[in-house]
Amino acid sequence: MSSYSDFVPRHSFQATLALSPDATWIAYSGNASGQYDLWIVPAVGGEPRRLTHLAGQAVRNIAWAPDGKNLVFTADREGDEQYRLYRIGLDDEEPTDISAGPRCQRILASSPFDTSGRYLTYAANDRDPTVQDILVRDLDDGSERRFVPPPGVVFEPAELSPDGRWLLTAGFRSNSDIALYLIDLQGDAEPFCITGEHGEGLYEPGPWMADSSGFHLITDRWGEFKAAARYLIDEAVMEPVVQHDWDVEHIDVAGDTLLWSVNQDGRSILHARHCGEPLPLPDIPTGVVVTMALGPEASPVALLLDTPARPTEVAVLAPDTGFRYLTDTRPPAVQAVRPVEPEPVTYPASGGRRVHALLYRPGKPGPHPVLLFVHGGPEAQERPRYSRTGLFQYLLDKGIAVFAPNIAGSTGYGRSHQRLIYRDWGGIDLDDLDHATRYLQAAPDLDTDRVAVMGGSYGGFAALSCLARLPFPWAAGVSLCGPTNLVTLAQASPPTWKHFVEAMLGDPVTDADRLTSRSPVTYADNITAPLLILQGARDPRVPQAESDQLVTRLRSRGVDVLYEVFADEGHGFTNRANELRAYEQVADFLLQHLLTQ
Repeated sequence: MSSYSDFVPRHSFQATLALSPDATWIAYSGNASGQYDLWIVPAVGGEPRRLTHLAGQAVRNIAWAPDGKNLVFTADREGDEQYRLYRIGLDDEEPTDISAGPRCQRILASSPFDTSGRYLTYAANDRDPTVQDILVRDLDDGSERRFVPPPGVVFEPAELSPDGRWLLTAGFRSNSDIALYLIDLQGDAEPFCITGEHGEGLYEPGPWMADSSGFHLITDRWGEFKAAARYLIDEAVMEPVVQHDWDVEHIDVAGDTLLWSVNQDGRSILHARHCGEPLPLPDIPTGVVVTMALGPEASPVALLLDTPARPTEVAVLAPDTGFRYLTDTRPPAVQAVRPVEPEPVTYPASGGRRVHALLYRPGKPGPHPVLLFVHGGPEAQERPRYSRTGLFQYLLDKGIAVFAPNIAGSTGYGRSHQRLIYRDWGGIDLDDLDHATRYLQAAPDLDTDRVAVMGGSYGGFAALSCLARLPFPWAAGVSLCGPTNLVTLAQASPPTWKHFVEAMLGDPVTDADRLTSRSPVTYADNITAPLLILQGARDPRVPQAESDQLVTRLRSRGVDVLYEVFADEGHGFTNRANELRAYEQVADFLLQHLLTQ
């Protein structure tokens, strides 16, 4: 008989990947060692090689130096999100800490080096905890140039132009209001916004053109969905390059080859052009391209690919050799049984809207108990992948169905759907979840007398809101670092998040009444279902106090609450042993309350 551990991938990855300048090595962050260390693997295939041996730290972002002999990366300690900068050579025994200044949050540019490798670009809130500046470091003499964002804007650097003159930078006001700025490194002018004339919108920076005359970007300027575009500096012109009826999610360029992926109802579809003509690509398994990188000669394409049938892996794609995996994290159960693929469905919601969802049905006869799973974000998306460290496939093997809706606020279904959640947490999203329970009640082969609800981060908030505010006979609930009080959550948000929180959630002073009326803790006396709550003690986004206050209220009423705080974790899990223990607790808890009633 299978156990949860039989479905656990042999190791996991951070959402970062870097292809060496000569396309011979792929660098990634994986936790085969128990922590997220820096690894490299030959692009032609071979044994992965571990470069770092970190204790209590997790590698978050990675970039190669232009000479291909060194890498830089960021790492934080026990999930505190106070990232430091490190450099390591391929033959070094230990990385060198190249962080300057106090403990703070440092964000590495997506392509941080100039072509010589002398200058390194990153963002930091070292000067003012509430402001994220841009810094350009001279690695030869240690000097720095600093660029300060306008009020209310959070800077995040993207890439230096090939001629070294321009630094392309994103300026965040919210996740759907991102402007683009250019910084002239050969002059003394302030950063200037090149997208301001187009008004509020999403403009995500992409790769530069080889001659530095402009750059590519992803934008929703022309409609509900994100398109690929290019901006020409001298002409100050932005023009579309690729448009679909779904979001363009990734874009890369090498010479005359353009590569992009499209999020088509959750599935990643790769496309390419060479010299303006379509370039056929080999098929890839159905799933999600987490991140990708295109080789300097337009081959290979390095991918982090996640699918329902196989956990996230490093893979490569080339027109001449096809698709192949470079890592193998498959657990025993996935090699012994056929994993369940989700069925895409839609269900009706208020206002004539339809909500997209994924329904996983067990292979055995029903009726099946159900886990209603709510993704985080809230601006995330439930997609066809090997979800939650094997939890979904384990539950399916035990006969439990999983229903994962993309309610109001989810990305992937247009700008309007995403923005419905703004300053309305616990409103339209909860109404969509109410309609989800009605859909489940009408669906064949599902036992709606046995339904649990679960989520992490925002999804934890949504799960707790279901338990506290929807008149449904819940069998159980699970919250992983879920907010319980929107007022205290807004008050305790990370310093650089203040503007995001006000745009997304509301002001904890002027909007206190509304936020209180939408908080699960306000309705704690309505919660009667058994509850499992897991929380990181070092969580900078959803502090431990969020879970503490709800647990105290529930236990005072005698509600069955299992509560564990992980002393060495932040928002989510970086320690593999902690992650596996946590999800095993979740699996056992759900089986206990969904299969033994």
